[in-house]
Amino acid sequence: MAVNRSELRWNGWGRVRESVALSEPQQLAVVQSLARQLGVPQSTRRVPVAIAEAELPPSRLDRGILLELGEAIGHDQVRTSVIERAQHAAGRSLPDLLRLRSGKLGRAPDAVLYPENAQHVAAVMGLAREHALSIVPFGGGSSVVGGVDPVCPQGKRAVLSLDTTRLHRLLALDGESLTATFEAGIDGPSLEAELNARGYTLGHFPQSFEHSTLGGWIAARSSGQQSDGYGGIDALLVSAKLVTPRGELSTLGVPRTATGPDLKELVLGSEGTLGVIVEATVRIRKRPAIHDVRGMLFRDFASGIKAIRALQVSGLPMSMMRLSDARETELSMLLRQDPTRSFDFTARFMQGVRGLGYRDERCALLFGIEGDEPMRVEAEMLRAQAIGVRHGGLPLGKAPGESWKRDRFRAPYLRDFLLDHGFAIDTMETAFSWSKLELGHVRVVQAMAEAARVHAGAGFAMGHISHSYADGACVYFLVLYPLAPSDTLGQWHAIKRATTDAIVQSGGTLSHHHGVGLDHAPWMAQEKGPLGLAAIRALRQAFDPEGMMNPGKLA
Repeated sequence: MAVNRSELRWNGWGRVRESVALSEPQQLAVVQSLARQLGVPQSTRRVPVAIAEAELPPSRLDRGILLELGEAIGHDQVRTSVIERAQHAAGRSLPDLLRLRSGKLGRAPDAVLYPENAQHVAAVMGLAREHALSIVPFGGGSSVVGGVDPVCPQGKRAVLSLDTTRLHRLLALDGESLTATFEAGIDGPSLEAELNARGYTLGHFPQSFEHSTLGGWIAARSSGQQSDGYGGIDALLVSAKLVTPRGELSTLGVPRTATGPDLKELVLGSEGTLGVIVEATVRIRKRPAIHDVRGMLFRDFASGIKAIRALQVSGLPMSMMRLSDARETELSMLLRQDPTRSFDFTARFMQGVRGLGYRDERCALLFGIEGDEPMRVEAEMLRAQAIGVRHGGLPLGKAPGESWKRDRFRAPYLRDFLLDHGFAIDTMETAFSWSKLELGHVRVVQAMAEAARVHAGAGFAMGHISHSYADGACVYFLVLYPLAPSDTLGQWHAIKRATTDAIVQSGGTLSHHHGVGLDHAPWMAQEKGPLGLAAIRALRQAFDPEGMMNPGKLA
């Protein structure tokens, strides 16, 4: 089923009828607690502007070009309404939401196109070349690094947003090879539904799962919440078909090849700068009957890191290991508190374990294992738990895991709720080698907290380990601070710059799974080096000599 944009917020995250998983008393308690801890007055509710009040620049496309586009892909598939252009004017980063909520978009695509097959995509590219237009591929629109901003560079007349979500079909399933071929505009829930109905799973569940597409995952080199067990999208991708301004590129659907550089790697992480991903073959697995996720508490972050490293080399089939630092653990506890309960068992328990040494620096770990045999999964989980206990872990049972599974895709709604009440929360992520991770975490958190203090007066900085490898792990950072209504984007830019500088200086990558987009492009020369950056630009020139594909992104 194709994505139905009428069900989605044009200026926020997710579906119109869904929100943060908190009752009204919980919401009030969270807002009051944050205001008290940050030392700011409780803000009056800030309501985003309605679509009727949104300020968009006029479309630069004349009727003749719109007619030509309509003749190529169907007149109903060419849209220029305010709501369509606003829905495709930005991704879902914090600065995106700040602009969308204000209604002052600054830039928007001049038209939104809905191709229904690869031939439509190629036809649009031909017309774009003829009329000097830019093309921004747009899947779920969940980019948090400015990956779908409609940039119109010098020499281009207008920008087209090419929405891939009509490319949403399962094309083939090979049960012997355990591969499936999909059109790349299919979203996460639809892809899993197709596979689950046949007894399979892809096992790729990024935070944006409900509102992102297979093509977007590939374009950004995404990683899922259970990548410890399944691997990132780079491990799951077999082959891809890319429609480029120079023609079609189809990579070979084999498990491995030694015929020079793997062209599949050019598609992974290409961020729409080489062409439009229209089709992909991925590795699938039998859908497991059991996904057991449990919690454990550690006295400090360092102890939790040691436990994860021990689990990583244990040979156990871990599907996930997520370790929150002390500040994030505290925030999680705040979001779980319910003032309407006469007895809060979790709060009482957490108070009680302080006597066992689990005090202000305590950190929570979620760990999981999948399988089909209950006794085997139970035995493996007990082995994993024993490893954690040897490193000072206190088992918390299955309740934390069940809570996480229930609300795992609801976290992004928290941003809209906090923005309504005058607080910003943003995410930045990286990957460190194990030898640099502990110190890197400290340095980045300190840089985030200091930047929030300087530019917002106060703030919380925190993070968690989310994806682990033999040689290192991804650390996912969050910063929460009070908004200054007079300069919300200036605040964000300053905090983003200080945090990214700290990540680079600490030996981390600009991005483990969010991609580059516009936001990380200024640091790409540091990460790739002059020759590497020149190679990327030469590659873009080879596929897109007119420079029409997603301008300004990547490099």
